Amino acid sequence: AVAPARARCRARAVRVAAATPTRARLASRIGFFPALASSSSSRIASFSPKTLHQTASASLRRARTTTTTTTTRASASASSSPVVAAAGEAAASEPFKWTGAKLGPAMISVAVGVVVKFLVPCPAAVVPEAWTLLAIFLSTITGLVLTPLPVGAWAFCGLSMTVVTKTLTFQQAFSAMTNDVIWLIVLAFFFAKGFVQTGLGDRVATFFVKILGKSTLGLSYGLSISEAILAPAMPSTTARAGGVYLPIIKSLAKNAGSEPGPTANKLGAFLIQSQLQCSGHSSAMCMTAAAQNLLSMKLAASLGVVIASPWLTWFKVACVPALVGLLATPLLVFKLFPPEIQDTPDAPKEAAEKLRKLGPLSQDERLVVATMALTVVLWIFGDKIGMSSVTAAMLGMSLQLFTGVITWADCLSEKGAWDTLVWFAVLIGMSSQLNAMGFISFLSNSVAGVLAGLNMGWGQVFVLLHVCYFFIHYLFASQTAQVAALSTAFMAMMMASGAPPVLAGLSMAFHTNLFGAITHYASGQGAVYFGAGYVDLPTTFRLGGILGVVNLLIWGIVGGAWWKVLGLY
Repeated sequence: AVAPARARCRARAVRVAAATPTRARLASRIGFFPALASSSSSRIASFSPKTLHQTASASLRRARTTTTTTTTRASASASSSPVVAAAGEAAASEPFKWTGAKLGPAMISVAVGVVVKFLVPCPAAVVPEAWTLLAIFLSTITGLVLTPLPVGAWAFCGLSMTVVTKTLTFQQAFSAMTNDVIWLIVLAFFFAKGFVQTGLGDRVATFFVKILGKSTLGLSYGLSISEAILAPAMPSTTARAGGVYLPIIKSLAKNAGSEPGPTANKLGAFLIQSQLQCSGHSSAMCMTAAAQNLLSMKLAASLGVVIASPWLTWFKVACVPALVGLLATPLLVFKLFPPEIQDTPDAPKEAAEKLRKLGPLSQDERLVVATMALTVVLWIFGDKIGMSSVTAAMLGMSLQLFTGVITWADCLSEKGAWDTLVWFAVLIGMSSQLNAMGFISFLSNSVAGVLAGLNMGWGQVFVLLHVCYFFIHYLFASQTAQVAALSTAFMAMMMASGAPPVLAGLSMAFHTNLFGAITHYASGQGAVYFGAGYVDLPTTFRLGGILGVVNLLIWGIVGGAWWKVLGLY
């Protein structure tokens, strides 16, 4: 292939040398030689036949090299094509791999709703939309337990089904997004971010370690008792959990090398559960320790229940079972859910040294103290000036943003807050709509009718109604919502059976605090602590169920004996 090309080039060079054309024609004729095409016009004019022959030979050598290279590349390409083809065939033959929801838990969750909707007859007194919503709600709750998807994702799927099936309108489905309790939870996450980011939470946590840090159990007692002391001045369990105790617990856990995930059980998971379970006793001890307490008293008064000196009477009736609960709960959590780190004998000395190195408060720490102090004061006295807890929290967070203690980017990066906003709003919205559609009242009326036909004494009715009230809370995502929906009816049924009015009113008010930790959606503080990521859902439900029953026993047995001493019955 090269020899004919060489002959043609030589013949052409000879013709060019003999022709002596003008410069322009010569340049056009020898343009196929790269060296000549790039030469100046003066060099073109001086080319001799010998020079042209040499140039032609060099061009032929380059052509030979290029031909060889091209042939080699073509051969390599041809030899590699089977490999490429084989790789393509392997990719095409690779089996399909499902990367979505866990199919087993998803099918079980959906099956619960399908059975309720299509196999269980809808009662005549319940509208079809309420029955469909109940099926979707139960399916959503089951999915939150089995976790076929992350909590927020599954809750969103359930909410979508309420709109797709036209059970709820879009506005009804998303109505809970404006719920003040939910936004108080979100703001609590942001407050916690400020505590941790400025180092103030670390400082406070180190102080607790210095005072009570010889053992993990002692640390949990210190945190629980301090909340009981603070609770009467902060009538928001959510604010206490997110604004005060969650930041402290997270800092303590971080110092011990305990983070959400594989190291959660070192310390963080235990402290989270201990504080959550004790919060019910702290809230039940004083009338002003929780918002639902005040609502319960208002509803009792609407039924004619008159309580003299309500704050003192409440404390006197509640103090003994509450103290027993505060003393027993950390120990029970310690036995049921033991932390990996149990003894820290050198911790107090190390904490004291760390506090010395930290020195005085930094500027950002002082700003956090100032803004949080203002927020707490407004939480305590806000009712007197017409400012709600969430409004006070919004003001405090606005001041932290304005002063640069926390940035908006920090807020956006707090994924736990936004995830909680979604799933908690979904559950509160469904629960509220079930009540609005009359299903909750149907449920309470049905229970009342059954009790009336059993001809039981007031004591038996009293116990049975409290048990029913406890387990019904699995259908509610808010303590306040259950008080508003059921408390009046249950108190009325107790009094109709012959129960003393003051006993009925106060016991129902106490009870509302005792189931705030049975699930991660049972209360605002439950959502805050679960959102921290230290405890998984199965553990939350297991410990919540066990300790919820223990709470009932403590308040029923110890409280019942104390109330007998006080002459309530």
